[in-house]
Amino acid sequence: MFKGSLVALVTPMTAEGAVDEKAFLELCEWQIAEGTQGLIPVGTTGESPTLSHTEHKRVVELAIEAARGRVPVIAGTGSNSTEEAIELTRHAKEAGADAALIVTPYYNKPTQEGMFLHFTAIADAVDLPIVIYNIPPRSVIDMSVETMARLAKHKNIVGVKDATANLSRPIHTRLACGPDFCQLSGEDHTVLAFLGAGGHGCISVTANIAPRLCREMHDAWAAGRIGEAIAIQDRLVPLHDAMFSETSPGPVKYAASLLGKGSERCRLPLAPIAEATRHRVKAAMTQVGLLN
Repeated sequence: MFKGSLVALVTPMTAEGAVDEKAFLELCEWQIAEGTQGLIPVGTTGESPTLSHTEHKRVVELAIEAARGRVPVIAGTGSNSTEEAIELTRHAKEAGADAALIVTPYYNKPTQEGMFLHFTAIADAVDLPIVIYNIPPRSVIDMSVETMARLAKHKNIVGVKDATANLSRPIHTRLACGPDFCQLSGEDHTVLAFLGAGGHGCISVTANIAPRLCREMHDAWAAGRIGEAIAIQDRLVPLHDAMFSETSPGPVKYAASLLGKGSERCRLPLAPIAEATRHRVKAAMTQVGLLN
């Protein structure tokens, strides 16, 4: 079971726009040292839409190399092409990933039956635990609880990253899929409420820059120190707001650059963030105590 504070890693880029392998390895090492409980390379935050297949696979390999078995690596392997998702998932297994994070197929707009067949085909093809990534704002489609319950019967489909921000969803998912079906929030603002509704952890954007605080919040919750967990949550809210004040990962890559964790560069079509956003990110980081 994956649990606690996990991070949706950014992919640092060089000034020329190539993947900065050294910066990425250093980021992974820092995350583990700060208490992050799982690494998720090449998700949306890792700019998977603009990485080539070669780059995508290399970033997965780097995360596994950096983790060295100390924390699980859940590799992003999703695609709106089933065959492509199978290829990327096979690579993740061969590279030594602990699981695959697979997004619902975007742009094609498959039906619930299409999603069921898509995930079943991948799970049948590759013997690797799969976490379904349900994020309607980006993929347009929303996997129903009923479809997820059907998929949860497959031995290789072990959980969901839920980015719906619908706090009744984890309750219904728990009832439909059982308490052992791993539920990870994909929405930083609602983590504690998600945990209270039966969730097990969070795959966080904010953890890229505040990994220790995110881990401390999860630890406080797990230990029953609810007031402490809420206090940390309240402290993190301005940071969450800033990280999503423009399209992610623009703000979080800029924030990471201020901490010396790679450059702020994103690949087109993501533009450099606006000056007003820069001020907002800096102000939030200062307020939280990440910058002096």
